[in-house]
Amino acid sequence: MSAQSPLHPKALRYLTAVAQLGSVQAAAREVSISASAIDRQILLLEESLGVPLFERQPRGMRLTAAGELLLALSLRWRADLNRTLSDIQHLQGVSHGQLRLAVMDSHANGLMPEFVHTVATEYPGVVLDVEVVNTDDALRHLQDGDVDLAVAFNIKPSRDLHIVSTADLPLGCVVAPGHPLAVQKHATFKDVAAWPLAAQSRALAIRRYLERSHNWLLEEARPPLVTNSLQLVKSLVRSGSHVALTSELDAGPEILDGSLRFIPLRDKSAQAQTVAVVISANRPLSRIGRVVAERLGAHVQAYLARVRSVRH
Repeated sequence: MSAQSPLHPKALRYLTAVAQLGSVQAAAREVSISASAIDRQILLLEESLGVPLFERQPRGMRLTAAGELLLALSLRWRADLNRTLSDIQHLQGVSHGQLRLAVMDSHANGLMPEFVHTVATEYPGVVLDVEVVNTDDALRHLQDGDVDLAVAFNIKPSRDLHIVSTADLPLGCVVAPGHPLAVQKHATFKDVAAWPLAAQSRALAIRRYLERSHNWLLEEARPPLVTNSLQLVKSLVRSGSHVALTSELDAGPEILDGSLRFIPLRDKSAQAQTVAVVISANRPLSRIGRVVAERLGAHVQAYLARVRSVRH
């Protein structure tokens, strides 16, 4: 729902607009009310709290530490209000609402486009707001209430999280169809180390796993590329110049179109990764949100099954 809802306190609404737009005048245009009215509400807030909420600078307004806390309260209020109104609409037989998702880079051109199309078809009243982040940020956004659900790798059980769906992702090597390793049914870390390795940076979970359990591989292979871009990694692998260690889910689109081959690692020390759809255990999710979360979990499983059927 819009931040203009009368259930969202106008003082918090005005503070949020000024904080996000940087000036009272810009906020006045955004919320269609006079600048003096907005300024008066902010001054009343500051008087009530006994602290300044903004630093008034020549080029605009900047939040103080107290203002940052109040902005966070306003955003939480709005998020909770959205979920509550979605539940009310659902009780009326209306499947409307806005859902905020955190997904990984590999999902953006893999399983997510199909899922967005599915939601648009089956739940046309649902608006999806999709943020592409890493696993650490996905969990932080989920715990802070900035997103409603997340699809992330290697989620550890926590009392603050509810796992809707999870799947194992065996570690493997991806190569171009013409690469010598492409004819093998399985590979080992030693096989991989013999070729130029496109390595993912520490921003991604797979790199931290390799550093923790197989750091010798990174040292021996001397990767000529380290990047936080999975798309760059896959582009280099498709060219035939590099190999990469990743999962079937990361390389799903390329496995399906035949431009990459996934070779499972047959190595006792190769630990499977996981992918999970998670929601917060501390924040209620709207009914339509829970329906969509379950649908996303089923979609991840079906997408993986399709990728594996092509590979086999």
